[in-house]
Amino acid sequence: MAASSRRNSRRQRRPMSQINVVPFIDVMLVLLIIFMITAPMLQQGVEVDLPEAEAEALETEQRAGEPIVLTVTAAGAMSLNQGPLVNEPLAGPQLIGIVQDLLAEKPGTQTFVRGDRQVDYGRVMDAMVALQRAGAGRVGLLTEPPARDAN
Repeated sequence: MAASSRRNSRRQRRPMSQINVVPFIDVMLVLLIIFMITAPMLQQGVEVDLPEAEAEALETEQRAGEPIVLTVTAAGAMSLNQGPLVNEPLAGPQLIGIVQDLLAEKPGTQTFVRGDRQVDYGRVMDAMVALQRAGAGRVGLLTEPPARDAN
């Protein structure tokens, strides 16, 4: 009888070879819902209607960090994509001070102007002059590539 009780105890102690994946699936579904909700919120910026131009794309320089982009809206308001007041309307001296601070932290950062197609050209020139006064050596203009007809 002792031998038969040993055999029964061995059979009862066999480990289970199944993994319960239901909690894993629950966690993955919760993460998926969170990412689906937060992804649209990550799109920030000031809406401008960029002019279209058939220009060649600029070569991307291997510099650390993102470029400083000064946006000029159709109403003529200027805002930056970096600094303490991101996408907030800025006046000239305040704008120059922020760009100077940004360029002092990361010298050689690329600078660009995004001007709405409806804005006065003089206002875009004011933006370029403000960036140059702040210490930006070269200032580029951003455009949208022209829409291709699907013929």
